[in-house]
Amino acid sequence: MSPSKLNRPITDSTQVEQKIREELSLSDEVITIRRNAPAAILYEDALKERKTAISSTGALIAYSGEKTGRSPRDKRIIEEPTSKDEIWWGPVNTPCSEKTWSINRERAADYLRTRDHLYIVDAFAGWDPRYRIKVRVVCARAYHATFMTNMLIKPTEEELAHFGEPDFTIWNAGQFPANMQTEGMTSKTTIEINFKAMEMIILGTEYAGEMKKGIFTVMFYLMPVHHNVLTLHSSANEGIEKNDVTLFFGLSGTGKTTLSADPNRKLIGDDEHCWSNHGIFNIEGGCYAKCMGLTKEKEPEIYSAIKYGAILENVVYDPKTRVVDYNNCSITENTRCAYPIDYIPSAKIPCLVDSHPQNLVLLTCDASGVLPPVSKLSPEQVMYHFISGYTSKMAGTEQGISQPEATFSSCFGQPFLALHPIKYATMLAAKMSEHRANAWLINTGWTGSSYSSGGNRCPLKHTRAILDAIHDGTLATESYESLPVFNLQVPKKVKGVPSGLLNPSKNWVDGEAKYKAAVTNLGRKFIENFKIYEDKATATVLEAGPKI
Repeated sequence: MSPSKLNRPITDSTQVEQKIREELSLSDEVITIRRNAPAAILYEDALKERKTAISSTGALIAYSGEKTGRSPRDKRIIEEPTSKDEIWWGPVNTPCSEKTWSINRERAADYLRTRDHLYIVDAFAGWDPRYRIKVRVVCARAYHATFMTNMLIKPTEEELAHFGEPDFTIWNAGQFPANMQTEGMTSKTTIEINFKAMEMIILGTEYAGEMKKGIFTVMFYLMPVHHNVLTLHSSANEGIEKNDVTLFFGLSGTGKTTLSADPNRKLIGDDEHCWSNHGIFNIEGGCYAKCMGLTKEKEPEIYSAIKYGAILENVVYDPKTRVVDYNNCSITENTRCAYPIDYIPSAKIPCLVDSHPQNLVLLTCDASGVLPPVSKLSPEQVMYHFISGYTSKMAGTEQGISQPEATFSSCFGQPFLALHPIKYATMLAAKMSEHRANAWLINTGWTGSSYSSGGNRCPLKHTRAILDAIHDGTLATESYESLPVFNLQVPKKVKGVPSGLLNPSKNWVDGEAKYKAAVTNLGRKFIENFKIYEDKATATVLEAGPKI
């Protein structure tokens, strides 16, 4: 797979296929290559794969094998001259030598050239034509091709005919393991990104989400470094009447997807966005929704999107009726569905706006119960809590977790960051200041009592009432009081929300002394976590943290 072979202009599918054949030294008689194949053909091929079926709603059911989630410890970035001084090296981005990259890249090629079928997906990442990148995926499973067909932005026939060279290529040989004797390998899985070659290779995992998040990491690097565009792990929606934009930040389980799917607002996207000088644009062409506990009553738009063309991962279904049991987590709790964003009736197509957010919502699911359902953040507090990225990891989400655990993920997307979190937080603060955006911390978890004390989670209807008050502007004009330790500004009243729910320091069911102990304990965890950012944070940001 010599880079010199990538220099010819490519204008049609025949030339693309020939190029891939040359890249992999393929025999014309053996390999069938399908480029941007329609769903019907991908379904036919996928049904020949192990444990693949069609659900009762028409969605394709596929299994990702041993790995049913991402492998963050196996993610590597190639240490090379063009990018090494920009990358945030450490536990998130493990360096990998160019020699190891060459060995693993050739190993991926060796596997792909043995397949009977290969699939090419040529599509875009980024809805704004001024910043979008051309992505090429080469893979050996129809499941992977279907997934990326849904998750990337489909080109028109004319755009596909004149697609040209990709800006970034994924070589997915995930069915084939890495050689653990290769220098730097710690398991049979490796996901490697090379910003010099603008390529990614996957070995030892068939979990499709690695491709999606790999492109996300690429955008976390390319957009700030080359375009001064801020990449964000957030959902986004727009008011139907006022055309006001809201960004939602939050880790898994905080309600980022659920709360952005609002019947009174248009969905721009549910997971990955960029904030440019022109406005907000979605990176993806689809949604990747969790399916555990999914019901038509709670999330009707997502439920209805699981139809022909969508792909379900690792779900359990009735072998006779093909009806999926969304409450069955015997394979994994990380059951997912990938579908085109236009399957959501309220989606805004194209997924971009030439306007700037008026509100930023930082979501947390606090199992300790000490954080209020909503508080207004100062610019410095936004940076502090954005860098911290706090939530509670709930029992059952990972092996070995029997009680909720406080977890921190910088910028609410630490596994995908390419640069130091301070870089993204500084850009966010500058954009908020320039466009006078309000920011809010919303706790969708427990309040007034902890999970371990048998308390109740904040009802979804009250969280939606809080968002309504944010969007109609009334919450910004309410009277506020300060929450101890965290110094958060808590509203005294919100329309549609019981006043006794708003300030946990006044309504803690176990008494004031136990509240003080609980809030102090959480504050200490914030302070300890933030120590790794102290050397690059300003004094005003450090001052915005908890005070014990």
